[in-house]
Amino acid sequence: MQAVNEGDRWMLRLEPGEEILDALGRFAQDHRLRAAAIGMGIGQFRSATLGYWNGQEYETHEVAEPTELISLAGSIAEADGRPSVHLHASVGLRTHATVSGHVLRAIVGLLAEVRVDAFPTRVFSRPMDESLGLRTLRLEPDAPELRARPPGGPSAR
Repeated sequence: MQAVNEGDRWMLRLEPGEEILDALGRFAQDHRLRAAAIGMGIGQFRSATLGYWNGQEYETHEVAEPTELISLAGSIAEADGRPSVHLHASVGLRTHATVSGHVLRAIVGLLAEVRVDAFPTRVFSRPMDESLGLRTLRLEPDAPELRARPPGGPSAR
């Protein structure tokens, strides 16, 4: 992976054969990112497994052929002390049809170009929401000083 940054924005180039969730997780670990948005991704996947949440579980769709990565978006948070990468993608097939969903696995083909916007003073968490059966993004840390803040008060910095 190649990576350059300007301030809190990063541009990444993932290489052929990299699994995108693993690569972004390693990137977050190496750069101590505990809160980030993935706002753009293009390139090619060699293969991918995308999911659709039906309210109880992911219904998976295997894409076993090379695809154009049309759009990639998501977030990086912390779960159980490690980076948690959540991605959604739209990919284009050879027939020009598109397939979209939650990225469960994706292997980079020729390359993937990904923009990561970090929030260096924040920690996003991804606790399990038992009522949904999913980990959900929590933007504010679960700190006593935030719970005690009156409604409508200034936001934490």
